[in-house]
Amino acid sequence: MDLLIREIELKKRLVYPYKWGTKQNDEMDRKTNFIYHTFFFNDLLKKIEYEFKYHPEHDAYFNYAINRWFTFWSAMAVERIFCSFDFVHHAMEKDRLVDFTIKGIRFDHKTAIFPKNFPHSYEHAKNNKRILIEWLYLNQSQQQRKHLKNRLFLVLYDRSGGHWKLRAEIAEMKKKITGYLNTFDETKLEKFQFEKEEITLSDIIFIEKED
Repeated sequence: MDLLIREIELKKRLVYPYKWGTKQNDEMDRKTNFIYHTFFFNDLLKKIEYEFKYHPEHDAYFNYAINRWFTFWSAMAVERIFCSFDFVHHAMEKDRLVDFTIKGIRFDHKTAIFPKNFPHSYEHAKNNKRILIEWLYLNQSQQQRKHLKNRLFLVLYDRSGGHWKLRAEIAEMKKKITGYLNTFDETKLEKFQFEKEEITLSDIIFIEKED
């Protein structure tokens, strides 16, 4: 995957309003699974029109598909950045709980916008990341990727409110991830005991836009 091309393609989605219209569900997931095999945004638009042109809920499927595509391909770019390091290895088998290992430690990764329902400010969260991590674990969506195992969070924050747009800032995420991995120290990971007799390791990389 060429990260520059991926960033260009992701930014093509930004001209459309950010609307979901419905919660993620199995039926709409199944009908929009073509997003996993559609690399270019213009091809995605053509595929959506082909599949849903005459569907009574065309607009709902349009928004759903472009958002799933945007989220998925941004996540693939993030994983590629992580796995470009010698001590990071992509999961060898399909596992919803593991995307890669860092120095042998298994991690899922999740990119998330700064949650509007978090009861503290962004500045407070940056200075108290443990509180935000725990909140994210306990308040995450109920979809199939919900779990309490090791996870690295990339938290997106834009002071103007356009947090979601930062999923397209691949170069900026690469800079922050590189800085994080260059100083990675497993002893500094946050430790939780969400499940009996099992320790969960986690951390946050903050990706922000202030202007």
